[in-house]
Amino acid sequence: MSSRAKWLLLLTTAAVALTAVAALATGAGAAGKPPPPYMDPSLPVSQRVDDLLSRMTLAEKVGQMTQTERYQVYADETPITKYGLGSILSGGGSTPAENTPRAWADMIDRFQRAALATRLHIPLLYGIDSVHGDGNMLGATVFPHNIGLGATRDPGLVRDVEHVVAEETRASGPQWTFAPCICAARDDRWGRTYESFSEDPSLVEQMETAIDGFQGARGQLSNPDRVLATAKHYAGDGDTKYGTASGDYKIDQGIAITSREDFWNTSLRQYVPAVQDHHVGSVMPSYSSVDWTEDGVGNPIKMHANQELIQGTLKSEIGFDGFVISDWEGIHQIPGDWATQVRTGVNAGIDMMMEPNSYKDFIATLMSEVKAGRVSSARIDDAVRRILTKKFELGLFEHPFTDRRNIDEVGSAAHHALARRAAAESQVLLKNDPGTLPIGTNRDLYVAGSNADNIGNQAGGWTLTWQGGSTNVIPGTTILDGIGAHTSGRVTYSEDASAPIPGNSLGIVVVGETPYSEGFGDVGGPRWAYDPGDHGVPRPVKDMQLSSADRQAVDRVCAAATRCAVVIVSGRPLILDPAQLQRMDALVEAWLPGSEGMGVADPLFGTRPYTGKLPVSWPRSLDQEPINVGDADYDPLFPFGYGLQTR
Repeated sequence: MSSRAKWLLLLTTAAVALTAVAALATGAGAAGKPPPPYMDPSLPVSQRVDDLLSRMTLAEKVGQMTQTERYQVYADETPITKYGLGSILSGGGSTPAENTPRAWADMIDRFQRAALATRLHIPLLYGIDSVHGDGNMLGATVFPHNIGLGATRDPGLVRDVEHVVAEETRASGPQWTFAPCICAARDDRWGRTYESFSEDPSLVEQMETAIDGFQGARGQLSNPDRVLATAKHYAGDGDTKYGTASGDYKIDQGIAITSREDFWNTSLRQYVPAVQDHHVGSVMPSYSSVDWTEDGVGNPIKMHANQELIQGTLKSEIGFDGFVISDWEGIHQIPGDWATQVRTGVNAGIDMMMEPNSYKDFIATLMSEVKAGRVSSARIDDAVRRILTKKFELGLFEHPFTDRRNIDEVGSAAHHALARRAAAESQVLLKNDPGTLPIGTNRDLYVAGSNADNIGNQAGGWTLTWQGGSTNVIPGTTILDGIGAHTSGRVTYSEDASAPIPGNSLGIVVVGETPYSEGFGDVGGPRWAYDPGDHGVPRPVKDMQLSSADRQAVDRVCAAATRCAVVIVSGRPLILDPAQLQRMDALVEAWLPGSEGMGVADPLFGTRPYTGKLPVSWPRSLDQEPINVGDADYDPLFPFGYGLQTR
């Protein structure tokens, strides 16, 4: 886009925004009256909030506490106006018909116009899971998942990564991300392990610079390259006990059976710096439950119903002054009938409910509960005050529509360069017999394995769709692309290693997992088969093992090549056969590197050194799970913090 075109776009966007702001005065010009105080940007936010709150009816307040899904209003946005909805979200895979940055911005601006058509013209807040880039949007830069970022031990890099994510997200419309996950994953059998920076809460706290990358410093939230962050999942989602989950899940949404002291040390302490140092704007409760051992096991409390931990610990003791957003239909898991679920969730301290399907029932039920005196007006006012405060701080009352000045930076070369650097820094070298890595740039190479040439697998879950997919294609480079770009020698590629292996070649076998998210990634959990690319065929089981095809590829290559390097692409450690590990000359854990396979290849060839360190302990067998640094009988295959380095 030319400079003149960009300037004209800015003028157009500004004109639309000014028109909307003028409408907010509600006839002020015609009546000769000044705009209401809440529309005066020179006043303190707290004063503006108080003024607006004083003008709102109960229905308008409850509307602000309600979030529904894009698909409910995409074809007809009038419910936004009718119910005065405070927020809309896109779940995984929920996109406009044309999945481009401009189509996203156009859609969200259309929704915003519907919000501004309400009596008080309160703008809409749009949320999305930008958990490793704005992965829902085709064209966005896709970064390594958090477990890989934790391996970098580089808080500054994490801040820079999330700043880019914030810029790409807000330039395309959403002003709010449901990230970062600041749990400490204590059992690698959990399907969300890769969303955790580490098993060690101390390392998680170091990586909370992610919040600063999203939100900026105090006062920068309204900038066009910042979004509201969400610390999740409060609290204990990474500390649930295997076998306690309901339905087909095994550990996700299960129960943390723990003492208050241990729970603080593994699951709560991360929220103190998130709130007090990084000033995170929103917090999302976990689907999981906590069962205190002090009063006997057998009476778990759902986190969405936990008034002690939300209203008490989080808000009163830690001092969180943002707002709490429920997880997807999170209150539906609270025991009792619907009215009890609504009442209990709100009284526990949840300020906004994510109700993709039942938003109308939520509004009607909460209003009835308030009128019956079972939810106090003070609790409603507190919730709405928190929500409105963030809307003012985001600058939505002055600039409700998408500021598109950075839209051409979505997926830019500079952003992909940062993703490549992040992928390279996340690589952990676990084994390296002398003379294996780095690889000379004139070597003949034989490349095999399921993940060598599959960008969908290397991106993992939360990419284009909720569960991600092996057939998903995003802009970027595969690991095979990266290998080919680094060598002037001959590259032979055979996914299953069935092609002849030249005896003088060095073998690279790229193996690992296929994509998953949440409970479908639990070891022993259900198998996903519902993305379009799956064609109804269930995905491979998630068992933390190499597939038989990958094991055969490793055996064939390591037996025939002069040397063999194995690269694992996965969201967690995988169990390795000791005899097979012995035959490998080098072993690299690449995690889920995102869009930049070039970043995996860089340290393979010495363009960058290996510097990554394990953010989790690597078990010898599945029976060792859960295994964490500090355990009394700690005996991992590779310990927490392990990682060989090269120059």
